[in-house]
Amino acid sequence: MLGLGQDIGIDLGTANTLVYVKGRGVVIREPSVVALDQNTGKVLAYGSEARRMLGRTPGNIVAMRPLREGVIAYYDVTESMLRYFLSRVSGRASLFKPRVMVCIPIGVTSVEKRAVLEAAGVAGARKAYLIEEPLAAALGAGLDISDASGSMVVDIGGGTADVAVLSLGGIVVSASIRAGGDKFDEALVRYMKKQHNLAIGERTAEEIKIGIGTVDPQGRPKTMEVRGRDLVTGLPRTVELSSEETHEAVFEVAASIVDTVKGVLERTPPELASDILEKGIVMTGGGALLDGLDRLLARQTQVPVVAEDALSCVAVGTGKALDSLDLLERQLVTSG
Repeated sequence: MLGLGQDIGIDLGTANTLVYVKGRGVVIREPSVVALDQNTGKVLAYGSEARRMLGRTPGNIVAMRPLREGVIAYYDVTESMLRYFLSRVSGRASLFKPRVMVCIPIGVTSVEKRAVLEAAGVAGARKAYLIEEPLAAALGAGLDISDASGSMVVDIGGGTADVAVLSLGGIVVSASIRAGGDKFDEALVRYMKKQHNLAIGERTAEEIKIGIGTVDPQGRPKTMEVRGRDLVTGLPRTVELSSEETHEAVFEVAASIVDTVKGVLERTPPELASDILEKGIVMTGGGALLDGLDRLLARQTQVPVVAEDALSCVAVGTGKALDSLDLLERQLVTSG
């Protein structure tokens, strides 16, 4: 149970939601999936339990992801999911509402920001704040963002890739593209359809990505049996897929992320660029774990790349941000 004034940081992601509690670390790491009964509108399951239903539900049950490309696509469902995760942390009958910091991608609109703040408030936050993902990632990675020297963060989530150069507690240069883990999955689904006449679901695509996926042609000499539906006969079929093929499938998405990083570096002031060359690029987010992506980025930019604790970095940073409100005041959006 949380006490008075307890702070919570939420990495509300397209693919996964992580909840960080001050003094306890990351306490929840669940898929951002909700299962609904379409006839009654009743929520049947959240998180991992709901994800197991993806692509396997009867007609009246739909397993859905309420966030798309880093922003709220279904407001009521997102608010319900937030309330569920907060209640798991603070207890349903908690007397004291927590302060909540939620991270958002760079470039979301004021309407989208307001939707997140309102959802957090309705879900039980005493006061809600928003922080952009690269800032949260930098804090979570232990970078001193108040310093006058430059740091570069590349945060690759499920829906977006956010790239930012930080200095003196703020974002100096940034860019965001709607390319992340989901786009890698979609590329694998298309590849299986085109090259193998096999229809697979998003869960299978994600298993391929984690198991044998790579953006390095010499990356992982692995193979995997992939089951799906034959597009010609309509019957179940199994094919053997190699890592080399996954490289062919996902490379275009990876290249678009690398191009975005190079574009930000080109617009970075020379003094900050020399700091980045010295410190390296910090990669965070689940998408950063794709085999070979760090090596590809380092090769293409000639800058060292660090990818430590990529999955938890943003969630930890959202929690730490509540300790740095004075420093971050200009960068945050608040519910008032």
